Amino acid sequence: MSTTPEKTANELATERTDLAVARTLMAADRSLMAWIRTALSMISFGFTIYKLLESFQEKGVTLRTFNSPRNMGLFLTGLGTASIIMGTIEYWQRRKDLGRAEPIPLWRPSFVIALIMSVTGLFLFVSIISKLL
Repeated sequence: MSTTPEKTANELATERTDLAVARTLMAADRSLMAWIRTALSMISFGFTIYKLLESFQEKGVTLRTFNSPRNMGLFLTGLGTASIIMGTIEYWQRRKDLGRAEPIPLWRPSFVIALIMSVTGLFLFVSIISKLL
């Protein structure tokens, strides 16, 4: 016979609810990290294409249009920046929904990285427009 007292139905329900919130939060973190991965790929690829085509143009290679490097870089960095911002907003809404059931710390590592990536993407997008880099 067991020496530990059996848990009541309410205690079991509370324990299972707490675990469900934790699992859902971890799933939201994984989804945000996937958004970060995708956005990082698009932003870095866009900036690399921009710099590569710009160097070809400086060496005298004729491109279809004069603004081809800028347009391609703007498209990919803009798309990557938009996707990381959308992913961050989605994560924020999910975290806010979960916060109603159980208090959740605001500064989770994936959220901090997403914010840093959003600012970096915006900086690169603006720098391509203004040719700072």
